[in-house]
Amino acid sequence: MNFEWLKTGIGPLKDLLTFLTQEGKTNDILKKQVLRELRNNLNIFHNAFLNNVSPDVMIDMLSNDTIKKAVENNFKFKKLKPGTIEPYHIKDDRNKKYTGWDADKLVDKIDEKIEELKNIKKMNNNSVEKVKNNVSLMLSNLYYRMKLLADFIKGPK
Repeated sequence: MNFEWLKTGIGPLKDLLTFLTQEGKTNDILKKQVLRELRNNLNIFHNAFLNNVSPDVMIDMLSNDTIKKAVENNFKFKKLKPGTIEPYHIKDDRNKKYTGWDADKLVDKIDEKIEELKNIKKMNNNSVEKVKNNVSLMLSNLYYRMKLLADFIKGPK
């Protein structure tokens, strides 16, 4: 798979991963688990880029289990970061359309995209190799949404 879209976002990723590890040191168990899942999913993209991993493997490894658990427990994702995404939170031009969104809405879209990718894979003999969907674009959109969430959480209040 071509990961050219990931080249520009990979540099600042190390700082975000370190930040998420630090931010995850909280007594709020669900918040800690959500931050951990976000960090692990971003790490999957980082390592897939370095090792030229197939989209099928990436999709299998991406997780939204904690998001589902948090929803079941009525977790308010605004606990990750209150307020809305402002232009100064946005590091990538492609994310400008998310200005005004809150953590709750962004996490919902991340969850939706992970589910969609897993379902497309299941519907096509457990592989996205021959699907008509633009899986590369879908993965790219997912990555940049997750990166935006991390940038938002990290950014100024």
